[in-house]
Amino acid sequence: MQALVCLEPGTLRIEQRPIPAAGPGHVLVRPRRVGVCGTDYHIVEGKHPFLHYPRVMGHELAVEAVEAPAGLGISPGEIFAVNPYMSCGRCIACRRGKPNCCVRVSVLGVHEDGGMAGMLAVPPGNLVRAPGLTLDQCAMIEFLAIGAHAVRRGAVSKEDRVLVVGAGPIGLGVAIFARLSGASVAVLDQDEARAKTAATFAAASPFVADPAGLAALLSHTGEEGFDVVFDATGSAPAMHKGFDHVAHGGRYVLVSVVKDAISFMDPDFHRKELTLLGSRNATAQDFERVISAIGDDPASFDRLITHRTDLAGAVRDIPLWATQKTGLIKAMIEIG
Repeated sequence: MQALVCLEPGTLRIEQRPIPAAGPGHVLVRPRRVGVCGTDYHIVEGKHPFLHYPRVMGHELAVEAVEAPAGLGISPGEIFAVNPYMSCGRCIACRRGKPNCCVRVSVLGVHEDGGMAGMLAVPPGNLVRAPGLTLDQCAMIEFLAIGAHAVRRGAVSKEDRVLVVGAGPIGLGVAIFARLSGASVAVLDQDEARAKTAATFAAASPFVADPAGLAALLSHTGEEGFDVVFDATGSAPAMHKGFDHVAHGGRYVLVSVVKDAISFMDPDFHRKELTLLGSRNATAQDFERVISAIGDDPASFDRLITHRTDLAGAVRDIPLWATQKTGLIKAMIEIG
């Protein structure tokens, strides 16, 4: 089978690899759609903190069942989304219902080879049925679930004023599900076009991270700040600045991950009695939330896909998209 391999930062290549063996506890599936994520761009750029090369990327997946152990009720040709977080089921996080941050979590396309390939073997428990959803929609569930999970971590309600910093796909997902939770939402980004695009999808107020935009952002809340602030920038300076946007008694949720240390002024943190939260991956509950939301308004979510390629074309396109994001929301790789 063909596989798209990131050999080292900046180097992608199509390789011929053996079809993985579907052991007693795995289902052999054929990836049909692979969403390209900020994680994939960071892998190509050498910025991901949890990765060893070489790696087959791809964790936003819509797959077709090929071969499954008897008794699972899985039929060849059946379409699934994939929960790419392989958890141990035994550690303290798993025992407490948080397999998304399992002590030994292994994420497809990050810690182990993912779905930018002709075939993939996955545990049946990581296959997610999404009745009525298309291949494209199934491949968008995972990245949107990260946003849904972050919103749930932030306990967002209709009484909250929410700020999402970073208007890439993850930030957009956060903004969408904050809005669906009834909150008033604002989006802040360095790129005015990206901020306006995200605002359109999430019925949010757009702001630009320049002196005039930051002054307007402060006025937007009567200089009180936001009840919940989400960082989805992947930028340590932006994450530091985000503390300033949180209102007294508010919550700050770090969705993006960076290699750097993140610090804050302790007097300000205590003065405001802030709550600082990390948000990692997503759970089955978040996947179900996204499946329901897409089912309620499929056309709106279909508009998130702006770019397409195939496996061979991705060798050229992924590095290009990593640096030239104008007009890019979600890129999709079509396989087979």
